[in-house]
Amino acid sequence: MLNRRSFIFTSFTAATVTALSPSAFAQAEMPSETQILRRLDAAPRQRVRPEERVTVEQLKRRPDLRRRAPSIDIQAINFEFNSADIPPSQYQKVERIASALRQILRRRPGTRILLEGHTDAVGSQDYNLPLSEARAQSLKNLLVRRFRIPSRMLETVGYGEESLLVQTPYENWENRRVTLRRIDDFVR
Repeated sequence: MLNRRSFIFTSFTAATVTALSPSAFAQAEMPSETQILRRLDAAPRQRVRPEERVTVEQLKRRPDLRRRAPSIDIQAINFEFNSADIPPSQYQKVERIASALRQILRRRPGTRILLEGHTDAVGSQDYNLPLSEARAQSLKNLLVRRFRIPSRMLETVGYGEESLLVQTPYENWENRRVTLRRIDDFVR
């Protein structure tokens, strides 16, 4: 039989365990189609003069320029451990991205999006870099093949653990993400 004290303790303990469990953290909220659209359709943080424009490959190596581009982090697409495959259970989330990209493309026909893959700090950079690239490529493949986004619109790159949101040498779900970045104002 539960008395008042044990009921409060039991309730607090269950709530605390639920709040602190890794699976609770791994379920980041997926941005809405409108949120994705607003973030990617925004003006760059700082304009780039025509003579400052670079190739896509140069932009991938220029964090100073990339940070100026409109972007949104997508932490809600859950990859299996050590996998770049996007399971069918995640397709509804990818559909939101695709729908926002279609709207942007209608408004701005020359839109280019850089899909950046990121990992957490567990594992070596030699391992995480190709994994992050494979995850970005997996998202591109799904957007192109299943959701009919034009391939010419999408570029991919992996940064591994290079751009951690949470500076930690340990596993952290916030660092495992894909960033969508609108780069057409920055490339030639």
